[in-house]
Amino acid sequence: MDPVVNLATAPGRGQSFSMTSQSSEYFPCAAAPRRSAWPRVTELLHQLKVTFGYSTFRPLQREIIEATLADQDVFALLPTGGGKSLCFQLPALVRDGLTVVVSPLIALMKDQVDAMQASGVAATFLNSTLDEKEARSRLAGLHRGQFKLLYVAPERLMLDSWAENLKAWNVACIAIDEAHCVSEWGHDFRPEYRQLAKLRVALPNVPLMALTATATERVRADIITHLKLREPQIFVASFNRPNLTYRVVPKDQPAKQIIEFVRKREHECGIIYCASRATAERVAESLSGRGFLARPYHAGLDADERARNQEQFLRDDTRIMCATIAFGMGINKPNVRWIIHHDLPKNIEGYYQETGRAGRDGLPGDCLLLFSAGDIAKQTHFLDEITDEQEQQIARSQLRQIVHYAEGAGCRRAELLEYFGEHFPLDNCGACDNCMEPRETYDGTIAAQKFLSCVYRIRQNSRFGVGLNHIIEVLTGADTEKIQRWGHDRLTTYGIGKELSRPAWASVGRELMRLGYVGIDEGEYATLNVSEEGMAVLRARSPITLTKPMDFPKAKRVVRREGDIACDEILFERLRTLRKKLADERSVPAYIIFGDTTLRALAHFYPTSIDQLEGIPGIGEKKRAEFGEIVTDEIADYLKTNSRMAFD
Repeated sequence: MDPVVNLATAPGRGQSFSMTSQSSEYFPCAAAPRRSAWPRVTELLHQLKVTFGYSTFRPLQREIIEATLADQDVFALLPTGGGKSLCFQLPALVRDGLTVVVSPLIALMKDQVDAMQASGVAATFLNSTLDEKEARSRLAGLHRGQFKLLYVAPERLMLDSWAENLKAWNVACIAIDEAHCVSEWGHDFRPEYRQLAKLRVALPNVPLMALTATATERVRADIITHLKLREPQIFVASFNRPNLTYRVVPKDQPAKQIIEFVRKREHECGIIYCASRATAERVAESLSGRGFLARPYHAGLDADERARNQEQFLRDDTRIMCATIAFGMGINKPNVRWIIHHDLPKNIEGYYQETGRAGRDGLPGDCLLLFSAGDIAKQTHFLDEITDEQEQQIARSQLRQIVHYAEGAGCRRAELLEYFGEHFPLDNCGACDNCMEPRETYDGTIAAQKFLSCVYRIRQNSRFGVGLNHIIEVLTGADTEKIQRWGHDRLTTYGIGKELSRPAWASVGRELMRLGYVGIDEGEYATLNVSEEGMAVLRARSPITLTKPMDFPKAKRVVRREGDIACDEILFERLRTLRKKLADERSVPAYIIFGDTTLRALAHFYPTSIDQLEGIPGIGEKKRAEFGEIVTDEIADYLKTNSRMAFD
């Protein structure tokens, strides 16, 4: 990658950059040709305001839009809620021709088309939900140049007849959403996405845009290679979601923990992720039996029931979705206020994407992970069933990373960002459990010396390494067949750790791995070794401070979270009721009418005339014309019996 250039001295338009929340640095890539046909920034801002109701771009949106309008290939990595969709929607409005959007989920297509049509944009989709007559009608419209945006699944694009269709439709750009599906190193690999490289052959002069919300550097490189992007401009935004709060608590009677959590948020929407279909069903049944609006979602339900439950969630008829990871990718529901992980996720990348479904509108979101050592054992059992050795190694490494995250005493936000190669400069984020209530530490020198000595003695005696469980069995003096066969009961470290329980030793071992004193040998079996740093502290008997394992949660102090918009909460609830009524009348999800950010702004500024709606985010010209009078009349009616609140 090219050296970092300071923004103040950097080249102008046509350069891509990587932006973090802490700096204005960027990394120049292939320069885009200047084109007189480019809309001026003022024109883009005008279209942004008129169609989408926003006055400014989010980080990197303008640069991405200008790059694709210059007919450059683009790779864009923006966090969930960072405004990926606008990066292809807005260019589609200002350029000639059709923009084709490749989307992995049928529900996402309908959702985004509904949102576009509500803003006055000519958009459509083609998928298996349409009957033959409707599909023919939309195809005819595409041949007439009636649409600016077409959403389609990757399998349909690969049909033989589609190459000729695409050539006939004056395709100006192809946007590949959820592009991490291309990579076998990604957390949601889909083989059909690999075939999209054929589009480069069929339409060699059409620029491609690959977009994703989560990808490590390895996955990014894989996407660019397999989609055959040509000297793409690469945009990587900050992964930081400052409006999200992260918490990990010991799992203890999870049904009770979830009910206590949800009861404080009865009017908010959330998702509970479960490791199995049975757990998703059980949690949904438990919640609905107590009067909560909860439904399950998993691959074991028939397609109609899955679609029905999802539609109810999108429309706020169901507030809680209890789901496996089959649910969520591309679900454009901005007012999800919280995410619970009932079970330990398989990897950090999936966890980041799933928590990222909260607070997409920029308002606060809570992310809670229930963690137990038993979850580690379950996941390890699943990994043992993987037959491909390389795949198993990758899965084991990913499991260790998420376990380290869950057990770690450091800032949750900093650890997540570090995984994606981003540095968080603050010592305290103020919005995770470890920063708000730091865990206690203790002098773990003796325990660490015993553990390190045991790892070293076993290797010295046997000339091979063993895994964590066997180390613990030797320390606690277990009488197992392997210990007898390998003679480990004759080691000086045999039975020297009986004062601690097996779970306590497991916690010590995993923390020594996090601290870098214990290494892991990759192979068919993950065996432990003492690292150079570990040998140094062992020989010098250096003091080692360890963190006490997580205790059961205490009462948390209330913290004002970033992204919160102070408003009249009673009026906000009244506007939510009105929004639901308007949405039901039009058979669309509530957020298609207005997002929570818009409602909170309305309940903050109290506009009582259409003119006063100027500057309210999310209200473009079409929505102002359609809903402006209804909303302002509702606010005026409210103020007849309620006084305005003053906000800082």
